[in-house]
Amino acid sequence: MIEDKTPQRTSIAQLGEFGLIDHLTKNFEINQPSTLKGIGDDAAVLDFKDKKIVVSTDLLIEGVHFDLAYMPLKHLGYKAVVVNVSDICAMNAKPTQITVSIAVSNRFPLEALDELFAGITHAAREYNVDVIGGDTTSSQKGLIISITAIGEADEEEIVYRNGAKETDLLVVTGDIGAAYMGLQVLEREKQVFQVNPNSQPDLDAYTYLIERQLKPEARKDVRTLLHALEIKPTSMIDISDGLSSEIMHLCKQSKVGCNLYEDKLPIDPQFINVCEEFDIDSTTVAINGGEDYELLFTIAMEDFEKIKGNPNFTIIGHMTQESEGIHLVTRANTKIALKARGWDALSE
Repeated sequence: MIEDKTPQRTSIAQLGEFGLIDHLTKNFEINQPSTLKGIGDDAAVLDFKDKKIVVSTDLLIEGVHFDLAYMPLKHLGYKAVVVNVSDICAMNAKPTQITVSIAVSNRFPLEALDELFAGITHAAREYNVDVIGGDTTSSQKGLIISITAIGEADEEEIVYRNGAKETDLLVVTGDIGAAYMGLQVLEREKQVFQVNPNSQPDLDAYTYLIERQLKPEARKDVRTLLHALEIKPTSMIDISDGLSSEIMHLCKQSKVGCNLYEDKLPIDPQFINVCEEFDIDSTTVAINGGEDYELLFTIAMEDFEKIKGNPNFTIIGHMTQESEGIHLVTRANTKIALKARGWDALSE
């Protein structure tokens, strides 16, 4: 297919703020019975009756959280929703609504925002959440996206970070580390392109890793899986900043220690191959990489038989007394104090 070298560019100023809102939100549908009023008034109206409400907000800033050199706008819109839905899933709650706010500079035409909102719309349908409001404003440089996610759960279903007990098992969903290595591949190809704009990257060997970075998925299925197994986690968190950081959050909130076992870490074969290609230690990446959006949780020891052998979950360690500290137990059976080396948005 021949690329259109002169794509249509519609100035956002032509529509004005309210015209832009009408244009961007025309495809959003209301599917949740708890949404009484969505977009179009001073505030949304929700009715949760006897349910508890959980709310989470994330901010994504161009140049800090994403690079449009390799992040397609449609993927960005999808990912922006996913990272917020993941926080709701980490409370063992059902995501139901989101609000979407953007600040955009005049370098973005309407067609670019259409791409962004196509991704948001696709994610809203995929996760069955209603888009019920938000805001639009201008930005002096770059693109800023803020999404607030709302969810519901019965009080007895909600899982916090502070419920882990000594001897609890530490469990993770899926595999870890792939998103970080996907980012490394994309950054490398960006540098190659900057040197030689005519180069065409061959990314076939990195498909899974790149997908994990550009189009992650929130684990909305885990709530149902655990309910079917009759397991309620004692604590839970999603892996956004890196496994080591999240383990330390659970330990600090629950006032326990932890032994994490290197040989139990679930990592994908493609991930291992690319770590070798980049000459990076796979364990270091797996525990510090971040952006996996898998769920990390603890369960009581007596639930071991229920979860043992389930392909959706991997037992990677156990909780200990707080005084024992937080350690990685290596394949050589050496204990190394675990440190939080994952993503820190405020680091220099």
